[in-house]
Amino acid sequence: MRVELQHVYKAFRQNDQTVPVLQDISLTVEQGEFVCLLGPTGCGKSTVVNLIAGLEKADTGQVLVNGQPVTGPGPRRVVVFQDAALFPWLTVMGNVEFGLRMAGVSKSQRHTAAMAYIKLVHLSKFAHAYPHQLSGGMRQRVAIARGLVMQPDILLMDEPFGALDAQTRAILQQELMGIWQKTGCSILFVTHNVREATGLADRVYVISSRPGRIKNVEAIRVPRPRDAAHAALAGHQQRIIASLGEEIEKVMKDELGEAIHFAPTDRPGGADRSVDLHL
Repeated sequence: MRVELQHVYKAFRQNDQTVPVLQDISLTVEQGEFVCLLGPTGCGKSTVVNLIAGLEKADTGQVLVNGQPVTGPGPRRVVVFQDAALFPWLTVMGNVEFGLRMAGVSKSQRHTAAMAYIKLVHLSKFAHAYPHQLSGGMRQRVAIARGLVMQPDILLMDEPFGALDAQTRAILQQELMGIWQKTGCSILFVTHNVREATGLADRVYVISSRPGRIKNVEAIRVPRPRDAAHAALAGHQQRIIASLGEEIEKVMKDELGEAIHFAPTDRPGGADRSVDLHL
């Protein structure tokens, strides 16, 4: 599946005013590719996800899947949100099976398929547990399994690890890499974390402050598995941080009404590139 946004403009109504969120956005996700979106809060990253998922429509421009316009949600485009959004009254098995049940898959078939993906995310011992009995990281694994069981062509992940502690996040990053390599599906991954983006992605799109535009694209050609201390990764991170720092300065000036300058060593992530850029 090839996903493409062509010169997309999107605005929302707020207090009787039109607020542009995306301006002339063009990007692609090729078959089997892992792409990350990075940008300041409010720049429209989640809107990009919603447009591809078919949950929202572009005001102008096109959102295409294999050359065909996206007209609404579809089972081949699955979203995993920051909040796992599991059904609390269903077990892990019930949650993973849910989409298949809605699609009319027989009980035996959906049970077999669900169990395969529950094992893939290493939760077979918790198949009959309820969400409140699971840790945050485990709930996100269930959400990933629930998406993968539909065998999507593209997995749209909107800050799926943003609320997790650093250790759990690192573990799930490694597991996601393994799942991606096993399944071969495309992934569009939204994050604020520069190290996460460069550790996972084939390409990183840096989006400007609102209205979001593509500011630059970093192609990460470091072989996998990637060593966080790799000199080439550090170079990618420094360029991304410099680019994002400029956009964060714009956001701060807009919100505070005065210029705020981050020196390269003071910009969020300058000293520790694993820092999330949520400003």
